[in-house]
Amino acid sequence: MDAVLVFCLLSLFLAAGKILRAGIPLLQRLYLPSSVIGGLAGLLILQLFPNLIPSDIRQHMSRLPGFLINIIFASLFLGVTTPKIRTVLSLAFPQLCFGQILAWGQYVLGLGLAGFVLNPLFGIEPAFGNLLEIGFEGGHGTVGGMTQVFEAYHWSEGIALGYTVATAGMILAIILGMILVNWAHRRGHVRQVVPFEQQDRLHRMGIYHRQEEKPSAGRQTVLCDSIDSLAWHIALVGLAVAIGYLLLTLFRQAEILLLPQADRRLFSGFPLFPLCMIGGLLIQKGMHRIRLDYLIDQGQMRRLAGAALDFLVVSAIATIRIEVVMRHWAALLILILCGAVQAVLLVLFLAPRLFRTCWFERAIADFGQALGVTATGLLLLRTVDPENRTEAASAFGYKQLLHEPFMGGGLCTALALTLVFTIGWRSVFFASCVFLLIWIAAAVIVIRSGRKS
Repeated sequence: MDAVLVFCLLSLFLAAGKILRAGIPLLQRLYLPSSVIGGLAGLLILQLFPNLIPSDIRQHMSRLPGFLINIIFASLFLGVTTPKIRTVLSLAFPQLCFGQILAWGQYVLGLGLAGFVLNPLFGIEPAFGNLLEIGFEGGHGTVGGMTQVFEAYHWSEGIALGYTVATAGMILAIILGMILVNWAHRRGHVRQVVPFEQQDRLHRMGIYHRQEEKPSAGRQTVLCDSIDSLAWHIALVGLAVAIGYLLLTLFRQAEILLLPQADRRLFSGFPLFPLCMIGGLLIQKGMHRIRLDYLIDQGQMRRLAGAALDFLVVSAIATIRIEVVMRHWAALLILILCGAVQAVLLVLFLAPRLFRTCWFERAIADFGQALGVTATGLLLLRTVDPENRTEAASAFGYKQLLHEPFMGGGLCTALALTLVFTIGWRSVFFASCVFLLIWIAAAVIVIRSGRKS
């Protein structure tokens, strides 16, 4: 019965978010996703009427993001045809440099601020600095997936703080992103922008009206008299999660066998979702090897991941612990503002020098991802390049194949927080500085090679 109530509540919040966005022009102008609006509405209701919903229902709701992120990462590479590595690198390497500089810069800035400034001033946990990359680059799903890490190292406050950073990041990504888009439009850097005032009413509301406008949600790959196509794709996602769970269990057992006397173990609090991504990749490669990869449709996988993300964001925002946020509001504000300023400066000063063509379109996609999530980056890209006339969408997509397995919820994100708790924040900070310098050097090489050509 608890599961039914949780599902009904989240559906109510999500539907309310869509209705509010469709009915309030300010929310349309801000391009806020319905999941964010619905989550904020749910948070307001839960705070104003604390006795309306039982505490056990709230607890079930707060655990949901940790489960849904496994679905999102498991479906990441299912149905995706991986291009040749040479093709990816030739188009996406500058994009990869920009994305890596954004991500490692968040680690350097976050850990540096937390360790050298915020800890002496406010007495906050040094791992607070990880929240910048986890919340901004990773988003609500990554925070939810890291729940067991926070709890394993006795810092459950990090969950509420991470959700707060993720919510602020998504909102700032859209607001600052649209400010940058309007600036670029006025300067003539982009010409395909359709101003809000020139959009028709239904487009502002986020609704398809004409039949020919409605895109396909995916293609069925199996006959329904054998198995429903959606059920088949859900089952593949479940298998990818199972492989991830098996890998995590093997890693934990191997660590115990190899290091029986260790005081702290790396994989005891390691999250499941990065390994689910590996599980999905293994299934995709296996199906390709036996020439059955045509049975996996990328469109259906995207819809599954998109639905999981919407419910994840609603549940994550609605269950934020306000008392924890208020206790650390000053440190949070400093961290969030510094992270946003860093991203804006990289767009304005690095991107024009790094990208040879359509520099703003390519930069704004990574900017949206670096503060929000991948979907936010694609939303901003669609605003400046609605008909995909530039190479920005291809470069961004190829870059994701090399970027997401490591950053923004990938293996590096999962390891960094665990390492801060096990070996200390200073070691992770200096390692992050090294990686940041490596990617800056790579970007300099790209810039200089572009000047010579």
